[in-house]
Amino acid sequence: MSNTLYFEDFKVNQSFLSSGRTITEADLTFFNMLSGDWNPIHCDVVFASKTRFGQRIVPGAFGISLLTGFMHQMSVFEGSAVAMLNLKDWSFRRPILVGDTLKLRMTITETDSGTSPRTARLGRRLELLNENDDIVQEGSSDLLILKKTKS
Repeated sequence: MSNTLYFEDFKVNQSFLSSGRTITEADLTFFNMLSGDWNPIHCDVVFASKTRFGQRIVPGAFGISLLTGFMHQMSVFEGSAVAMLNLKDWSFRRPILVGDTLKLRMTITETDSGTSPRTARLGRRLELLNENDDIVQEGSSDLLILKKTKS
């Protein structure tokens, strides 16, 4: 079932929360293979055990990739999203560890109908949260989205 929303359905301060997903050893390995990021902090247990984290950490770019999946899972943009326009002021607040359960909180920060009869822009605050609701990563992103009506 689709929960598709269009530009006119969004309001500033409206918030959405995805379900959680636990990060696995396979996630870490596959992402390292895909990205080619073999930094020892990600793949060398002995090296990582001597760092302040005491264990391997998942690459930060994995969190950004994961949040796009969370947005798809929410299905609010299914059929209405045209393009993610940017990723702004992204901060890596905490490491992602194997075993963490992450979710996305997305809050609408701006609605701009613009001049196009077909599309508009949404400002969004994106917060990747862990199982304790600590912010792991955060930033902003604008989305080009379809309008319901052509005004």
